[in-house]
Amino acid sequence: MSNQIRPRRSVLYMPGSNPRALEKAKSLMADGLILDLEDAVAVEAKLDARTLVAEAVKAGGYGQRELIIRINSLDSAWGEDDMKAACTAGPDAILLPKVESAQMVRQAEEMMIKYHAPEKTKIWCMMETPRAMLNAAEIAGSSDRLTCFVMGTSDLVKDLHAHHTTMRLPVLTSLGLCLLAARAENMDIVDGVYLDLNDDQGFRASCTQGLEFGFDGKTLIHPKQLAGANEIFAPSAAELEFAHRIIEAFTEAEREGKGVVLVDGKLIENLHVENARRLVTLSEAIGGNDD
Repeated sequence: MSNQIRPRRSVLYMPGSNPRALEKAKSLMADGLILDLEDAVAVEAKLDARTLVAEAVKAGGYGQRELIIRINSLDSAWGEDDMKAACTAGPDAILLPKVESAQMVRQAEEMMIKYHAPEKTKIWCMMETPRAMLNAAEIAGSSDRLTCFVMGTSDLVKDLHAHHTTMRLPVLTSLGLCLLAARAENMDIVDGVYLDLNDDQGFRASCTQGLEFGFDGKTLIHPKQLAGANEIFAPSAAELEFAHRIIEAFTEAEREGKGVVLVDGKLIENLHVENARRLVTLSEAIGGNDD
């Protein structure tokens, strides 16, 4: 639950067991990096990955990139030690896999207090199972430390016995439930991954669809997807120009005691001004990241 506008156009999964990848990530144009201890790491590499990721976060050098550690499930053999190491490392967030209830979030929060996680370290939740979809509202309202949902559409499609389709109709209900729950609690939410690295057109279409749905950005599986996500989830030059004109026109109207104003023949009310200011603030934050 956060009022801060922070760019999350591109959130890239990085395997925690690969030191070269962790080093390369320092130069990638990603808004966020998920340093993964879970799905991307083989069982025999779990312990080494935990050490590598904790040391990488402590050492820093990632600039404005948001650092998120995805731990293994708390009921797994590695979960609690992952949580302890993550709390000590102090990333921007700890990503909990396969969250299905508010209690799972509260358990994680209690462990973060126990292991003295810094105040800046927030909770993110993977939303990737049918039960998570049905409990999205209670999960979103579970903790003030929770600031972002991450859609795990690959696992979700598998559990639904559904198919990956161009329009994503099989998961439309699920995406909508999570979007509603996140926005009701003033949280961010990032879309699931696009699996075909050779289909740039399909990837861009998926990003555009996610933007139209209301997602803040997209999780990515390869650096080659960064440029497209960054472009599509950023306000365009035309949108920003119009946003500035809305703000200026409405400010002038308020000085004259008017509650509405016309811009390019369109009726502008306070709700349009709020969105215009959000776009301008987001663009300024993106500029700080990209610099």
